[in-house]
Amino acid sequence: MLEMKTECEHCHDALIEQGEVYICSYECTFCVDCCTALGGLCPNCGGELVRRPRRPQGAETA
Repeated sequence: MLEMKTECEHCHDALIEQGEVYICSYECTFCVDCCTALGGLCPNCGGELVRRPRRPQGAETA
């Protein structure tokens, strides 16, 4: 299951659960501003940063 991290790995700002957030295939997690500044590439693995999917409101994790 995808870990829904709550903090940007670059600037350490809090991430809104249902907000726009970007991740790579290793689940490195970044805010919109950092994703843009990083050119859409993960600084940890070099992978593409894509928009993180959202879970339905009120969905519980297993």
